Amino acid sequence: MVCIARSLCKVKLFSTLLAVYCVSILDYKLFMKYLFFSVLIFILLCSCSADKDDITESKNANKSPKGCLGCHAMVLDTSHDIDCSVCHGGNQESNNKENGHKNLIKQPSHPNHMLTTCGKCHEEYVKESRHSLHFTLKNEVNRVRESFGAKTPIQSLTEIPIVQTPQTPLELADDLLRRRCLRCHPYYSGDNYPEVSRGTGCASCHLEFYEGKLVSHSFLRKPGDKQCLQCHYGNWVGADYYGRYEHDMNDEYRTPYTTRNDYFRPFGIEFHQLVPDIHQQKGLICIDCHGGNQLMSAKAAKIRCVDCHKEDLISQNIPTGNIDYSDNNNTYNLLSYGDGKLHQIPMMQHIAHVQYNDFTGCQVCHAQWSYNDSGIHLLRRDQEEFDDFSKLTIQGSFEVETILSNNLNFDADELDYVMSDKITGTQGIGLWMKGYEIRRWEEIVIGRDANGFLQVMRPLLDFQLSWVDENEEVIFDSIQGKAPANGMLPYVPHTTGKAGLFYQQRIDSYLSSEKL
Repeated sequence: MVCIARSLCKVKLFSTLLAVYCVSILDYKLFMKYLFFSVLIFILLCSCSADKDDITESKNANKSPKGCLGCHAMVLDTSHDIDCSVCHGGNQESNNKENGHKNLIKQPSHPNHMLTTCGKCHEEYVKESRHSLHFTLKNEVNRVRESFGAKTPIQSLTEIPIVQTPQTPLELADDLLRRRCLRCHPYYSGDNYPEVSRGTGCASCHLEFYEGKLVSHSFLRKPGDKQCLQCHYGNWVGADYYGRYEHDMNDEYRTPYTTRNDYFRPFGIEFHQLVPDIHQQKGLICIDCHGGNQLMSAKAAKIRCVDCHKEDLISQNIPTGNIDYSDNNNTYNLLSYGDGKLHQIPMMQHIAHVQYNDFTGCQVCHAQWSYNDSGIHLLRRDQEEFDDFSKLTIQGSFEVETILSNNLNFDADELDYVMSDKITGTQGIGLWMKGYEIRRWEEIVIGRDANGFLQVMRPLLDFQLSWVDENEEVIFDSIQGKAPANGMLPYVPHTTGKAGLFYQQRIDSYLSSEKL
């Protein structure tokens, strides 16, 4: 039948219909016969074409791509349009999963692999970035360890000792750092929240993830704020740039109960929406000020507001490559990587800058608000009774939240109360839980830094550690580290705005308090 249909395809339908019309004039019965056969021919023509298309599609379907792309549909950017095996290892030529995945590197950009993978093409950047503060976190780590008795600073978070049964406050702090605090660094892929899960190593900033899955294999030359906020969320620098302040963890404080977003807690805890930084309102993104040379270098100078807003400094050494000078109107302009627009940079002109600039940090006057969470309590609990935390299941840690929510449900199978080491991935007994005495943002607290400058202060080290073992014995009870008064340390709120009418009152009030 298919052969007949193909031969009929050569007959023009127009000729057939014309014959039908001519015969119909002479004989009605003959007309009906011709009409019947015309319809039959039309059906055969259509089925012939459909059969031919189906056969073609079937043949194409059987021709699956060879190697990795036979199973993995990936779209690469033009700079990385190379064989998968160049980065991931394995056997690019095999269509067999077992053979194809032999010696596979699942996370080629992980710090353990990045030198031999990413470093093939970007050796200089990779070697330098491994010693940057984003990779080592040595400032934050040493600050905590020193407050609990460490005598010698370490050079990287990977050097924090692994302790399963702490004997001293420092060992307890080390366990806290490895299993609870250090969830934001290139060795870890982040908590299992939609906006927090990410890649490791180079992929932390240069690939896009959402809901724990890779969105695209196209590498980002200039990471956006979405990548920055995968680590800089919660009540830390970065979130304040967007005006976000975490709600308290207790159930009664975590409104609203509805949201227009896809998730109630994309970063783990709901947040109040406060006033964002003026730079964010204007369309600037993080890397407009904090470029890659500063973020990923071990020797990069610290970015200062005056580097852009003080004319004699910006004219001597333009700090970033996206700033230029306009001879037409005698102005400096920044081309934002965020909105792609030119932004004129205002210069410091107010008389207050002459009066206070020699001893006062910019945010003392220009911060609109700051994080002032105080009385932070961190408890390691090794026993399986969690009834006291029925209202505190939301902890900003996906591991803790999952175990508490599950084990407080008597109908669910009990989960082991263990947490992973965020550097090695190994499991250890006990959950680290957190609570606050006060969570506030209203007051800008001022103090002096090590150089005597007035700065905005924050109670960064105002926390106490406790540990109750599996026998319900209290091993450590509210151990507080040795830190400045109330654990206050200098902090730069990214909540910049106009100084307003009360900037001088802030300074005068503090100077008056020093005289008391």
